[in-house]
Amino acid sequence: MTRLVCVGHSTVDTIYRVAAIPASPTKILAKDYREAGGGMAANASVAAARLGAEVAYWGRVGDDAPGEQIVAWLTAEGVCTDAVRRIAGARSPRTAVLVDDAGERLICTYNDLALDDEPSWLPVTSLAACDALLADVRWPRGAALVFEAARAARVPTVLDADIAPAAALRDLAARCDYAIFSEPGLAAASGTANARAGLRRMQTLARGVVGVTLGAEGFLWLDAGGEQHAAAPQVVVVDTLAAGDVFHAAFTLAIAEGAAIADAAAFANTAAALKCTRAGGRNGAPTRAEVDALLREGRLTS
Repeated sequence: MTRLVCVGHSTVDTIYRVAAIPASPTKILAKDYREAGGGMAANASVAAARLGAEVAYWGRVGDDAPGEQIVAWLTAEGVCTDAVRRIAGARSPRTAVLVDDAGERLICTYNDLALDDEPSWLPVTSLAACDALLADVRWPRGAALVFEAARAARVPTVLDADIAPAAALRDLAARCDYAIFSEPGLAAASGTANARAGLRRMQTLARGVVGVTLGAEGFLWLDAGGEQHAAAPQVVVVDTLAAGDVFHAAFTLAIAEGAAIADAAAFANTAAALKCTRAGGRNGAPTRAEVDALLREGRLTS
């Protein structure tokens, strides 16, 4: 079984379904409400486990009830949580999410500054036994440490480069094999909203492949062969929450299995598109059988 490690953010998501996301201060009534596990790396670890990988999640939570819930949700999905550190006196991350009728979302996350970001306790010597590593940008010191350890162990590394300070994004992109940006993350790191120009700028800093997820427009990347693009399946969107995390999980798993970048992109696009047809954030992450079946069909139905 392919072995992955996912490092970074975990949270409790409180998800409200609304008709539309307000553009100005007001009061609205939600049509639905649920709590679920969230966080970029935590979501990716669940998605990778559902896709058939053996997954360990490494991260930090508070020594509180939400922290216990975060770990319980991950464990229930078959994710190894032995390297989750509970920080005494800290509050676990919490996220409020509005999802509208078009499936778009507004996310507000709280991360307690008391969550110690010192990463030396991470079990980096165990990385030599894994097949790929995925880290997000929410814990830059942790990501930097594991990227360097994985490089020494010749383990492929993927960065989930979402919104973060530009300096952190640039530093981490230079440490990994695959820097996969969101559009806002790429704009922050590169200083331009033009995806193609942004990738070219980041290519001068990055050690390996740079790419950007474009939602319904698929995935664009630069490698030694130049600019490449993989189209996304067209679906009726119900909920885009965690779609990027599912993409990164699927891409990392495919790379770990030895897939070419184009094949990894097709696999990740399909997994993320299928997730978008389901509500509930990470709870809508698909199984390997579902993704493989839809890839064989060459289309998605909804």
